[in-house]
Amino acid sequence: MSVIRLRDIRPEDVPALAELNDSAAPALNVLGVEGMAALLAMCDVATVATGANDSILAFVLSLGPGQPYASENYRWFEARGGAHQYIDRIVVAPQAAGRGLGRALYASVFDRAMAAGRPEITTEIILEPPNPESAAFHRRMGFRQISEQLIRGGTVRVALMTRPASEMPPFA
Repeated sequence: MSVIRLRDIRPEDVPALAELNDSAAPALNVLGVEGMAALLAMCDVATVATGANDSILAFVLSLGPGQPYASENYRWFEARGGAHQYIDRIVVAPQAAGRGLGRALYASVFDRAMAAGRPEITTEIILEPPNPESAAFHRRMGFRQISEQLIRGGTVRVALMTRPASEMPPFA
């Protein structure tokens, strides 16, 4: 078994991140290299999990409040108010699924939220079309649904979710 490392995302990672992100469509919106670079500039958590030869296996992107991010979901949480740490996306390569990378990456978000005095972690999951893997992961992570909304011109229904940042679920 190879060693997995977590590190901050570097500028040279952007093409590989964009490719991994875009391969996850329609669960995530396609960004391309330019869109990924623009999103990264707004993130205060941008962490990658790497394997052999520094190959990218997974990543998480998260934003604090007050960013000029146009995401309908981020804007919903911003309008709601409060100090929150918004998880915009997490992507795990298919060959790395089931290895605990998602939980490890989320730990970096929980750590950032606590260090910045943001008591709430916010995110969303897609309900329609269904994304059962994401729903199960977020349930295991202790998120609870607080609302729903239609996005992408009414073609996608999401569950808006939250959980306290104060206790990261234990590794199990």
